[in-house]
Amino acid sequence: MSDKNDSRNPTIELAGQRDLTALRILGVRIDDVTMAEAVALADAFVQSGVPHQIATVNVEFIMTARRNALFRQTLEQAALCVPDSVGVLWAARLLGHPLRGQVAGADLVWELAALAAARGYRLFLLGGAPGVAEQAAARLQGIHPSLQIAGTYAGSPAPAEEKEIVARIRATQSHILLVAYGAPQQDLWIARNIGEVAVPVAMGVGGSLDYIAGAAVRAPLWLRRRGLEWLYRLCRQPWRWRRMLALPQFAALVVRSRIVEGCATPFRRRVIGEDEEIR
Repeated sequence: MSDKNDSRNPTIELAGQRDLTALRILGVRIDDVTMAEAVALADAFVQSGVPHQIATVNVEFIMTARRNALFRQTLEQAALCVPDSVGVLWAARLLGHPLRGQVAGADLVWELAALAAARGYRLFLLGGAPGVAEQAAARLQGIHPSLQIAGTYAGSPAPAEEKEIVARIRATQSHILLVAYGAPQQDLWIARNIGEVAVPVAMGVGGSLDYIAGAAVRAPLWLRRRGLEWLYRLCRQPWRWRRMLALPQFAALVVRSRIVEGCATPFRRRVIGEDEEIR
């Protein structure tokens, strides 16, 4: 789902599926899920009441995880690692196991909002510049009038603020927490605090709240469909050029992995416990 006015209920189907196929790209796990499956899994996670972390893995995630052991462990322990970028799709295809589609985090935010509105789940928006979360909440509620925003707060990922932020979120009894502190800080924050905030689903969303609030402009749909969102962002934010150096480095490492190690070996993993229901 793109960032458009669309109040339809999300399609939620998994046909009782509890296992997913996954593979590792440069040591980082990627789950082979579609957008509809990711939403269905989030729904099942909320129903379970047990904390689950969702990570939106892109090329920068993978490259950061190669040099940051704690971040790599966080991704490995996440309940769901969705393929966020076309670079990840390209790598999977080159490594002999094409993924079924991209699950962009910015799109997944909209789908989770639609899910929350349809199911009556409470949503908490954390992070972004002051005022951004509030603006994003207003936009989401404008599209989904029944959406319950349990709270919004900018805060920061600084450890000194964690106790106060955790208490603030915990008091709202939220079902879904979206954290916009940027990677890897947002994902590490979730991993440290997900048990304390007592939220069934927590996901790092990077700049998605900025897009929703109108504080930043996302690439046009036709560019996204051609895998050129990165180029659009670079043109609008030239200071990102250093971060973009990860792209050719990633490509070279994937090609080397294909030559030296051969195709990636997909594996099955349990993603829904026996006591969790798929609705």
